[in-house]
Parts: sequence; C-alpha cells; structure tokens
Amino acid sequence: MQRNKLSFSYLIIIIFIFFAGDAFGQGESYIQSLSRQNRWVDSVYHKMSRKQRVAQLLFVRAHTNKGQAYEDSVGQVIKEQQLGGVVFFQGGPVRQAALINKYQKLAKVPLLITMDGEWGLGMRLDSTISYPYQMTLGAIQDNNLIYKMGQQVAYDFKRLGMQMNLGPDMDVNNNPNNPVINYRSFGDNMYNVAKKGIAYFKGMQDAGLLTSAKHFPGHGDTNVDSHFDLPLLPYSRGRLDSLEMYPFREAINAGISGVMIAHMNIPSLDKTPKLPSTLSRPIITGILKDSLKFKGLVISDAMEMKGVTKYFPNGEADVKAFIAGNDIIELSENSDRAINLIRKAVRHGSVSAAEFEQRIKKILAAKYWTGLNQYKPTSLVNLSQDINSDAAKTLVQQLSDAAVTQLKNSNPKFNPFLKTAIVSIGVTSPTPFQMETAKYFPNSRIFIVHKDAPAIEISNILTWLKQYPQIIVGIHDTRLRPQSKLDYNNDVKLLIADLASRKNTAFSVFANAYTIAGLPGLEKAGSLMVCYQMTPELQKSAAKVLSGSLKPTGKLPVSINAFFTTGMGL
Repeated sequence: MQRNKLSFSYLIIIIFIFFAGDAFGQGESYIQSLSRQNRWVDSVYHKMSRKQRVAQLLFVRAHTNKGQAYEDSVGQVIKEQQLGGVVFFQGGPVRQAALINKYQKLAKVPLLITMDGEWGLGMRLDSTISYPYQMTLGAIQDNNLIYKMGQQVAYDFKRLGMQMNLGPDMDVNNNPNNPVINYRSFGDNMYNVAKKGIAYFKGMQDAGLLTSAKHFPGHGDTNVDSHFDLPLLPYSRGRLDSLEMYPFREAINAGISGVMIAHMNIPSLDKTPKLPSTLSRPIITGILKDSLKFKGLVISDAMEMKGVTKYFPNGEADVKAFIAGNDIIELSENSDRAINLIRKAVRHGSVSAAEFEQRIKKILAAKYWTGLNQYKPTSLVNLSQDINSDAAKTLVQQLSDAAVTQLKNSNPKFNPFLKTAIVSIGVTSPTPFQMETAKYFPNSRIFIVHKDAPAIEISNILTWLKQYPQIIVGIHDTRLRPQSKLDYNNDVKLLIADLASRKNTAFSVFANAYTIAGLPGLEKAGSLMVCYQMTPELQKSAAKVLSGSLKPTGKLPVSINAFFTTGMGL
C-alpha cells in the first residue's frame, strides 16, 4: 500500500511538470528562447517609460517572519517603484505564497519571484523539506538522483509561486577554511563540481524553473566572507581560467539560464583598486558575456553586502553594477535611489541604447518563459501537503543513502547479539543514529557525551566502555551550519582519539568532512564513515550501513588531510 502511495505521488509530480512545461512553452530552454523575437516582450517593453524599464533591473528583499509593518513597507515599494522582482528570505511557506499573491496584485508587469534554495525551500523556510547540502551531494556517484532532486525543488518553488532559484553553487571549494562557501560547494574537484551542478540545474530547468550558477568567477578559494568585507582573489588569469571558471564554462555550454557574480577583488582580471567583480565591466561583459558567450541573465550578488558597499557607498555600487553588465541588481540598499542614478547613467550614454533594450527584454523574456505572461495566483489549498510529499521525503532518504562514504573498514562485521555501546558525542540527548542503530543491536546501551564534558565525566565513561567488546560512535555537529572545525573541548577530542585506538570501534561523522582533520588519531579507527551533516536521514543511513543492509557508495568530495583525499571511499 505504501509503495503504491509513493508511486502515485511521483506520478502527480511528473504530470504537473509535463503540463506546466507545455503551458509555458518550455519545449525550448530559456537560452534558446532569447534567439527569437517575442511579441509579448516587445509589447510590454514599448508600453514602459524609461523609469519603468530601469526598475525591471531591481529586485527587493522580502520576508514573512518580520511582521505586518515590514510586509506592508515592501508592498509600498513594489507599488510605487514597479520593480522587476522580489527575493524572499526567512519565513513560512503558506505565508510566503499568500504574500506573493498580494505583491503580484501590486505589479503592473508580474514580478519575477526568487529565493536562495541551494538545498531547497528549507534553506529559508520553516515547515519545508531540506535536501542534503551540496557538499553531501558531492559524494553521490549517481548524478541522476541529483537531477531528480532538481525536478523536485523546481516543483516546490513553482508550487509557492516562484520562478527562479538562486542556485546551484558552482564554486570549487579548494580552501577548507572558506568561511562562506565550504559545505555549500559540491567539493574541491572541478570536474565533479561541474557534473553535479549541471545535473542539479538541468533538473530544475527541465521542470520550468530559472536557475543561477554562483558565484562567478569562483568564490571557493577565499578566506574572507564577502558579507562583511571584500575578499581578494590573488591568482593569475591562467589559474582562474583552468580551475575556478571551469564549472561555470561547462554550465554555460550546458545551457544554464543565469549566472550570479561574486563580490571579489581580482587584480589579474581587473586592476582597479578595491573594485568588486560585481562592478567590473571587463569581468562581466568582457569575460562572461563576450569570451564565454553567456547569453542568459547576469545577477549581482546582494548589493547590500559589505564586500561591495564598503568601498562604493551611496548608490555608486548600483550604477557601476549596471554599467558593468548585470541584468538583475539584487537587494540594493535603496532601490529608489538606484533607479534614479541608473536613469541618469542611461541618459548620459554609459550603456548603449541597444544594450539597454536587450538587457531589459532579457528580464521580460524570463518572465514570459516562466509563464508570467499568463499569471495566475497561487492556490493555498493543500500547499503544505504538496511540498512535503512522501515522494520528496523518500528522495531525501535516497540521496542520504547514496552519500554515506566509508573511509576505513578493517573491522570484521559487528555481531548484532554482542554487548554493544552506542555513543553519541557532541549532543545532550539520544540521537536518531543511536535509536536506529539500537534496533539492529538489541544487546546495547546508549551513552551521551556533551561537547564540553569535563575530564572526570570522560574518565568515568571510558571506565564504563571497557566492559563492551564493540563500540559504535557518532560524532555530531549540532550547529545550524556545519563548519570546518568542531567546537569540542580538548578532553572530548582526547576521548575520540582514545576510542579510535581501540579494536572493534566504528565511527560515523555527522559533521563537515573537514572536521576530521581537527581530530588527531581518528585516522587510526578500524571503521570510519563520513556522513557530512547531522540530519535524521543521514543518521538512519549510517545505521543501515552498520547493520549490513546498505552498502555505502559515496566518494569523498574534498581532501581532508594526507590520510583522506578527494575520491576516497571503499
């Protein structure tokens, strides 16, 4: 019965995608659609004043968790300025769908609605599904699973009334200490990053959603977070061409509909001091549009970030972003000021009339391609059920099962009837990993070790564990985002090293893979699995591997240290 139910759910999604694609004319891709004249686009463009045309470039921030006054203030901006689109952030799905309907009523030309959804709606919204982080996906060997995830994410976005996902992240994360990309990347192998990113965006685009590869020309080897300051990328043009830009070049060749520009200072590409790449015409128009032949939407990273406003305040950044070649200027500090300054730049010929027209029409063409020329409000009926379907939950588990990576396994298979200690480290209560594993090991006891456990407590636990001939250990990061270093105290780290030196001990790491480098001695463990993040699904996957019911097939997407390098996995 359950199987039939799941099959039916998949069928509904496939039917939705098929008819949505048919209704929106998506037999051709967005990029292909740009090569032919579009009467709707021409008609809308010619009815607009120059101010209204400029306003199409601007996308404003929106939330559904900041109260009525905030929502109304955004609505007032949309009504007065008639902007091109809205970027949603934190909130709830039903509230957001209702607010999208409200905002669309205020717009004479339908708004293009977008959101960061690198791991689906759950990246921003409560009560929604989070798919695995891209670093986790980087371990998966079946890219068709990632394509299916793209299709499901597209369904979820469109069900809420959105037309674009600001993803995937196609940065090559070759700096383990990167403070802003890190687990958001598919890994440090540019070929794997390209293949995974293409599978993901093709799934989304084939289901009728616009996408955006980010952060061009590559944010993976930086040690500064551009939300707070301007990162420097000091590498040669040759290095950037052959490494950082490789996934973007492949994505462009595969038909990506959008590319987001990073805020980085890159002297080898533009010598202007303190100039972010977002404001560089040589980088955006010269390299991305002219050299790489990208025809789709060029989107700035958020223009409110310190990486751009620190050196170009008072709206100067918005004008420079426009002149550089951005089609969508995302989250200006002051959209009204930006519209007036850009109008002035157009009047003074900073961008040719032909280029200006082509860029505005590109935005209108995106609206047409996603069906906004026949806009209909989003139905709120059964919305929560539709975006939290059994089929979607099953897919999350499939992705999790496929990501688990066995780095070491010199132990014989654990005996399910032997006395077993199941230890979770870094938590304050029993974990799904322990509860699932205990089902397979009935003669077991659960132990909890807090990340700040004092030495006396650890000594007592070690004494207890001497009674157990086999020990199963989970290393957990309970923080919202899995960073490169665990926040465990030294006594807890010494406990891990002690357990790793014992025979018949199996470790599962529910944390960023890079954290293994900060746990000296873990490489001596007889059995070591990396599971990348602390989701219930990945904890269940690890338990299945320990029980022998799942064969791990994941491969390490990053190099951790000399012991564990990219591509490893038994």
